[in-house]
Amino acid sequence: MACREEEIPEVGDYVVYDVAGLSLIVTRTGKDEIKAYHNFCLHRLRKLRTEDGSVDQFRCPYHGWTWNVDGSIKEIPCDWDFPHINEDNGNLIEAKTGTWGGFVFVNMDPDCEPLETYLGALPEHFKRWRFDECYKAVHVKKKMAANWKICAEAFIESYHVIDTHPQIMPHTADANTQYDNYDGEHFNRMITPMGVPSPHLDEISEQQIIDAMMGTRGPAVARGADNISEEQASEPASTAPLLAVPSNQTARQFLADISRDSLQDATGYDYSDCSDSEMLDAIQYFVFPNFFPWGGFSPNVIYRFRPDGNNPESAIVEIMILHRVDPSQPKPPPVPVHEMPDDGDWADAGELGGLGAVFDQDMINIPHVQAGARISSATKAAASIGNFQESRIRDLHRNLERYINKS
Repeated sequence: MACREEEIPEVGDYVVYDVAGLSLIVTRTGKDEIKAYHNFCLHRLRKLRTEDGSVDQFRCPYHGWTWNVDGSIKEIPCDWDFPHINEDNGNLIEAKTGTWGGFVFVNMDPDCEPLETYLGALPEHFKRWRFDECYKAVHVKKKMAANWKICAEAFIESYHVIDTHPQIMPHTADANTQYDNYDGEHFNRMITPMGVPSPHLDEISEQQIIDAMMGTRGPAVARGADNISEEQASEPASTAPLLAVPSNQTARQFLADISRDSLQDATGYDYSDCSDSEMLDAIQYFVFPNFFPWGGFSPNVIYRFRPDGNNPESAIVEIMILHRVDPSQPKPPPVPVHEMPDDGDWADAGELGGLGAVFDQDMINIPHVQAGARISSATKAAASIGNFQESRIRDLHRNLERYINKS
């Protein structure tokens, strides 16, 4: 996944997508056409673009070779000196592109299969969630001192909650997570129930579940934040409850109803037929190799993990959040990327809300896993992967082996 369609709304708008030492210019060339060009000049190979932007032509700053937005060669200064360059060999080299759910995908293999067949049944899973009607409201980016696969594996299971995120256990049923791997598909899924306690805990009350969510400012609470006053929101978690569970409802039912009401107010849609799971749960999909879209209706979190150039000890980690809008209104423009310093905390990105502190807990482990992997290479020891709770890690590595063996 290279970008969202709303990031390149007009002809000539483009984003630079870098991955593993390679680079593409992903640009809109028509109302319903998006192309991706390998990001180098066909003259002396200078990188054409280093930052996102909008142009009416691509002109190399080195010698002035120029291409039209559609990739065709437009101008060669002193073209008499290059009789061997023509329309057959002078156009920018294209990569494959495809779109789904408002996302733009790229593939640098000219013989790759179409995106539609690669995604398989995924679009059907997401059909009712209408991602094409969303816009990118949050985008935070940071480098991590670990391989991209180690970063991705930290977000692919809920087994780590008990020690890494103990504060969310009162409202997160970690060990009750459902894991789904699909034969022949390039995606898998997990569904972690929210608004119910971890089975690792002793019995707690419905009100304690709500209070714990308010204390951690988790995703479900963020959805109900419009229903409390600023004074209430600033009170410490130890005071009177900010949200009192009605006697005829569970905490889960109560929070799901809050989510339905707040989303209907914001978007105009009727969410009465949506399940509590679609309103609350972490319905997280993983599309091989590095794209994590959350299903359901809110919040739709997106993770992307990329190699940092060709450095196997560093990765680019990105967290995005999609928001829904009233379909009768124009989409707001997508937010620019908030690039965090390497030593910064995710919690410093205020747009992440309570999720920032949770991500920081994940990131504490990751560099140490990288170090441990290097240390273990001196032995015959290997990672021990769970059969069920870590089955999606197994699926990731099955796909890695499948594609590496193809090459």
